[in-house]
Amino acid sequence: MNVFRYICVVKPPRLAKKVYGVEIKRDRYLRQLIESRQNGFIKVITGIRRCGKSYLLNVLFYRYLLEHGVADDHIIRIDLEDRMNKDLRNPDTMLRYVHDKIKDKELYYIIIDEVQLMNEFVDVLNSFRHIENADTYVTGSNSHFLSSDIPTEFRGRGETIHVNPLSFSEFYFAVGGDKQDVWREYYTYGGLPLIRSFDTEQKKISYLKNLFETVYLADIIERHKIKNENEMRELVLILASSIGAPCNPTKLSNTFRSVKNVKIAGHTISNYLAYLSESFLLNKAIRYDIKGKKYINTLSKYYFADIGLRNAILDMRQQEETHIMENIIYNELLVRGYRVDVGMVEIKRPDKDGKWMRIQLEVDFIATLGSKKYYVQSALSVPNREKEIQESRSLININDSFKKVIVVKDHIMPRRNEEGILTVGLFDFLLNEDSLDM
Repeated sequence: MNVFRYICVVKPPRLAKKVYGVEIKRDRYLRQLIESRQNGFIKVITGIRRCGKSYLLNVLFYRYLLEHGVADDHIIRIDLEDRMNKDLRNPDTMLRYVHDKIKDKELYYIIIDEVQLMNEFVDVLNSFRHIENADTYVTGSNSHFLSSDIPTEFRGRGETIHVNPLSFSEFYFAVGGDKQDVWREYYTYGGLPLIRSFDTEQKKISYLKNLFETVYLADIIERHKIKNENEMRELVLILASSIGAPCNPTKLSNTFRSVKNVKIAGHTISNYLAYLSESFLLNKAIRYDIKGKKYINTLSKYYFADIGLRNAILDMRQQEETHIMENIIYNELLVRGYRVDVGMVEIKRPDKDGKWMRIQLEVDFIATLGSKKYYVQSALSVPNREKEIQESRSLININDSFKKVIVVKDHIMPRRNEEGILTVGLFDFLLNEDSLDM
């Protein structure tokens, strides 16, 4: 049984999920839920499957409600993935069930897991909005819950809370111990909450592989009726082996042709990429021309929502710390609420014959949140001035006043050079949310 799905209308709740005896805290997301109480919106909790959405709602938020005076019979909890609740996937049955549970004028909390399994779920949730003394929270794991669709589907009265796998800081504070040891564990097996419940390397790898094949990949293939599942599997392998590499459907199609000797049309690959993103397995970072102030749709980068899944897809090969670190930094910026793009800076310089040529320099990440913007480079090591100049070359050529940061694996004190570029150690960055403003 999946431990994140133990709470439903017919099962008693267990109030804590622990990692080696330590409860996992998801304070960021719990705070968002608390701040969203009784705001008149349908709260939609999205995220990759098995990242802990149900634990957040049915353990942490449920316990918070009980501790703050909400009666247990005023919390209606339904897990639609549970076979025992199959009848409730019928919209009319669901509506009758919830209305029958509401006995008085006091506030009721409706909590539904995997609501996309219910037919006509949007209509049902919009009906719940008309119950004056009901506050509704649902989880979803696929394209039905893309944040861009929420306002439209719920007529402007839907709010998205996206849950990620454990960040390094959540993982570290749950596990404790030496940072280097925890880092090795994290960049090898990732941050899916259940991974720490397995006591051997083989069990962890088997769990991740099985999860990818029987949950993520199978779900995509079934939902989108993909006939050639090997094509999808091979595409994921290619993306996993080249995280952080610029690509597009045409380039990937050429890779299939040259490396795999398989012909796949660019539009088919484009659809596959969309399916992978919609399942929250991958995130897409679009290239942005910093000087031209415009997006460039020719090439994008794809990063895995959980690095452990990526490693398991590759049978734990190709664990280059440089690329894994880049993926983890990208995920950390997303966790903190930033929109994350890939930057491009174009400069001119003379060639050996004195002719001017255009050169495109890359900025690993542009992190934007409201009026705040940061340019972030990921570098495994900056041991000397020569390497520092190399890593900061693109940053120096950005002509604006937003902060520029290089994150390095080296154990260093945060420092700022004469160009104003901040260099900060990886652990300082990952464990301190204010690290970009040091």
